Amino acid sequence: MPTVFALRALGLGDLLVAVPALRGLRRHWPSHRLRLATSAWLEPVARLIGGIDEIVPTDGLAPLDVDSPEVAVNLHGAGPESHAVLDALRPRHRVGHRGHGWSGPVWTDGLHERERWCRMLAFHGIASSPDDFRLGSTGVRSAAPGAVVIHPGAGYGSRRWPIARYAQLAAQLAGPVVVTGTARERELAEAVGVPDVLAGRLDLAQLTALVAEARLVISADTGVAHLSYACGTPSVVLFGPAPVAQWGPPPDGPHRSLTVASARRGDPFSDDPDPALLGVSVDDVLRSVAELTGG
Repeated sequence: MPTVFALRALGLGDLLVAVPALRGLRRHWPSHRLRLATSAWLEPVARLIGGIDEIVPTDGLAPLDVDSPEVAVNLHGAGPESHAVLDALRPRHRVGHRGHGWSGPVWTDGLHERERWCRMLAFHGIASSPDDFRLGSTGVRSAAPGAVVIHPGAGYGSRRWPIARYAQLAAQLAGPVVVTGTARERELAEAVGVPDVLAGRLDLAQLTALVAEARLVISADTGVAHLSYACGTPSVVLFGPAPVAQWGPPPDGPHRSLTVASARRGDPFSDDPDPALLGVSVDDVLRSVAELTGG
């Protein structure tokens, strides 16, 4: 059976913005075997996309030990490293951005990531829709159905809203509130000051189920925020170095994006919160919560 091999070996949010493109590939080549190379820990969410025949666990842009595919699709970047990883597979056809021996559209800054990958496929004659991003059902029971989920952590300090503000916010929220995070963020999560701290206690399937059945998600611009978009769960998302126009929620969903764009420094790897994030107050978040929940 001929194979379409797609590469997207990044984080959770990165995978979720590529969902429309992956579904476009599935529809365009219904008789091919669709294989996705991605980070191993993302497999529970990758399975919810539907139509992917095989997950190939990979660590970033490490060399891939797989058979040569009919089609190689670079959903990871615009090269040269990601192009080289796929070139080593000796595919018959290549789908990606222009450069380093590949044909395709020129990489354009400022596009929303869902639109970026759909635009790339369109150049190659493959139809897809950036609105086709919702995930299927997890089949997993939520640990706290109907709760407000606060996710205070982020990969870098540039996206971490001050924990004292999360604590002030949590004290004013009605109903059950749970705090999520990784095991390494357990101490940070406990500082929010609510009794139900799930940081380090949920695998990705359980976290997805929690978000899917939550009343509301409050998070920085992280993978959890993207899960709220993919599940259609109301969310208030706090943006720092990344622009809302590139990484934000769909415009017609039950979501609010808060930032002070004019203050953005834009360094995603900084240890300190971006000024665009610090410009968001507790009252700003509470107003958005009221808009989404009616109280």
